[in-house]
Amino acid sequence: MTTTSPAATKPGGLRVGVQRFGTFLSGMIMPNIAAFIAWGFITMLFIAVGWLGWWHPVSDLLGGFGNADLVGWEGAMTTLAQTEDGATFPQYVGLVGPMVTYLLPLLIANTGGRMIYGERGGVVAVIATMGVIVGTNIPMFLGAMIMGPLAAWITKQMDKLWEGKIRPGFEMLVNNFSAGILGMLLAIIGFFVFGPVILGVSTFLGKVVDWLVDAQLLPLLSVVVEPAKVLFLNNAINHGVFTPLGLQQVEETGKSILFLIEANPGPGIGLLLAFSFFGVGAAKASAPGAAIIQFFGGIHEIYFPYALSKPITIIALIAGGATGVTTNMLLNGGLAFPAAPGSIIAVTAAAVAPAAGGFANLLVVYLSVVLAATVTFLLTAAFLRASHKRDLEAEGDTFGDAIAQTEANKGKSSAAMDALRTSTASAAPAATDAVPSATAVAAAPIERIVFACDAGMGSSAMGASVLRNKLKKAGIEDVNVTNQAIANLDGTADVVITQQQLTERATAKSPNSVHVSVDNFMNSPRYEEVVEMVRAQRKDTE
Repeated sequence: MTTTSPAATKPGGLRVGVQRFGTFLSGMIMPNIAAFIAWGFITMLFIAVGWLGWWHPVSDLLGGFGNADLVGWEGAMTTLAQTEDGATFPQYVGLVGPMVTYLLPLLIANTGGRMIYGERGGVVAVIATMGVIVGTNIPMFLGAMIMGPLAAWITKQMDKLWEGKIRPGFEMLVNNFSAGILGMLLAIIGFFVFGPVILGVSTFLGKVVDWLVDAQLLPLLSVVVEPAKVLFLNNAINHGVFTPLGLQQVEETGKSILFLIEANPGPGIGLLLAFSFFGVGAAKASAPGAAIIQFFGGIHEIYFPYALSKPITIIALIAGGATGVTTNMLLNGGLAFPAAPGSIIAVTAAAVAPAAGGFANLLVVYLSVVLAATVTFLLTAAFLRASHKRDLEAEGDTFGDAIAQTEANKGKSSAAMDALRTSTASAAPAATDAVPSATAVAAAPIERIVFACDAGMGSSAMGASVLRNKLKKAGIEDVNVTNQAIANLDGTADVVITQQQLTERATAKSPNSVHVSVDNFMNSPRYEEVVEMVRAQRKDTE
């Protein structure tokens, strides 16, 4: 019942380890980005300096009705002591404060716990993380990203101790009490031990960032971040360090420059524009469309193959990134909440927040994007012009090879890379992109088809949309086509479609499903075979 394909070569080494770690960290943050944005908009609108802050004086006259109820307004803001040396930072109370102090970290902890041990792990993770939060009374994002998965893992190991040993009828009693007692113990440990340790780590990292800013060395981070982006090694830094520290800076100053170190779309658009004017072959033809996706859609990975096809352009990306960071550092630019994805639209929304400085801050951020794009464009253009003749002579499938290398670096399929293949007409089906004949795999009724990828978004969503349209055109409307993360496969899907490198993992999660491996989520010939498989089965049952 499962398609067969040669095992993909599994890369090893430090890079892959960091990739997996970064993927895990981003897996905790990305599903909860909507909550971060909701908090950002509530702050943007309702605090005293927000767009609706004019209501506060009126609210006072009405006995606190309106904005005051939302943010707990008491004249200005409440200042809470945070460290033993007496250092304090301002924190809004009411709806704004509890959301960033409790809601967001607990969402992260729950997601991390579920990734390790499902719903049970998520519940214990939340209980344990609550102890860490109360013990520190600051937005404990870093603590949630550590304690959440750790608590779930401990729960998993605990359950193994009596797996298969519980007398029938006592399962619910043992499971509930064991999870409750373990959660209580971990919450206490988090309150007295883990919380203070993480608080110390967060304080240290914050002081490092402050030192870099004071010494005007923050632009040096681009030397690490920009090459790391191209190699998909940036998630561990961005989501593990920049986002938690950035949110703490938002609590202190209303904005953070850290949200723009990785998300600034300037270097990417500068690179793509240079390829649009001075590139050759498929890279030049596809660059304008890629520029629109990168700048407005926020999918930065679409420019990675261009950098890999001409590695010297990474220097231009570093220079552009450093220029953007320098601009924001000198002119005090920043974002009020993470821009995810790194679209100019998301950047605009996060930059224009009144607490961040409103339109004055937005102009600074726009300037950082323009200058970063200009520097990257000029340097990339120089590199491309210098090698133009050699590139014309050597032009073959180098850009296609760069796309393949980008997916190999990422370790999974990508909707952005599929779009590039389609636009360059280089999406030749791979030898491993195969599926048995329709009649060979159509034994069970096909009612549910699932596209699965690591995150359950992006690539799989686009693939599901393509197949859904093909089924509709074929007159087949009783098949449910959805997308989800591989980790969430529960064995109920009749057909599971994945990128080749992920098929083995999907098979382990849903062994009784028909598994179809594709190389191109956007335009795979296997979709026609799946449609024919369903159509043939419907004819057999008539």
